[in-house]
Amino acid sequence: MASCDVLTIITGATRGLGQAMAVQLLAQPQACVLHIARHASDTLAQVAAARGASLWQWQADLVDASAVAAELAQWLSQHDAHWQEIRLINNAAVQAEQIAPVAMTPAASLRQVLRVDLEAPMLLTAAFLQATEGHAAHGTRRKVLNISSGLARLAVASMASYSAAKAGLDQFTRCLAQEEAAKSQGALVCALHPGVIDTGMQLQMRETTTQLFPAADRFGQLHLGGRLCSAEQAAQTVLQVLDGPHFGKQAIVELPV
Repeated sequence: MASCDVLTIITGATRGLGQAMAVQLLAQPQACVLHIARHASDTLAQVAAARGASLWQWQADLVDASAVAAELAQWLSQHDAHWQEIRLINNAAVQAEQIAPVAMTPAASLRQVLRVDLEAPMLLTAAFLQATEGHAAHGTRRKVLNISSGLARLAVASMASYSAAKAGLDQFTRCLAQEEAAKSQGALVCALHPGVIDTGMQLQMRETTTQLFPAADRFGQLHLGGRLCSAEQAAQTVLQVLDGPHFGKQAIVELPV
């Protein structure tokens, strides 16, 4: 393993905010990044090679995260590198294949959203915390950053599964933050709402008919009004929060829209 001070584990960094965060992480000196997603990213591989950074890419479907969590725990347990900090960024998320009311959404689609957006972060976080207890005992800082959404608190028709998963992720983070705060060397935990970002999900939302998604025009106006943040800008702000002195002091952090 290449020498590095900070190890970052990130899920779903093949596009959008996740990819932008991973690219910026790999640009940092002596970067070490473990990327978990359904597909490896050529972009990340190219950046890592150009920067001389350490990059591992695991191809895994987080619809069934139990096997991935077990592999992560084993991998972390087997590496005794003296990291100053280990971070887990639960970024991977999916929306239903078609934005539509619950009554029109296939059960398989509902199940996929809940498993990827809520179950996977919970399982990966549990494995991460268990496997890094030994590192913490030697002074390694641990951080868990869950990428949430303003839809965790806003009720929007036809976004039920995504909103429910993100609301669950926020509540999971609140409970987890209390648990870790009670430990002498507990992890710092935060769920972050990154604002409205110009991603494929935003495109899907504004291109869905108002019959299926009554709020489509509202999201279209955000785009026309230039109120969408680029993935690169959002990634920079999110990583500033992650690296900042106040990380973990609030369980939920909402960036301005």
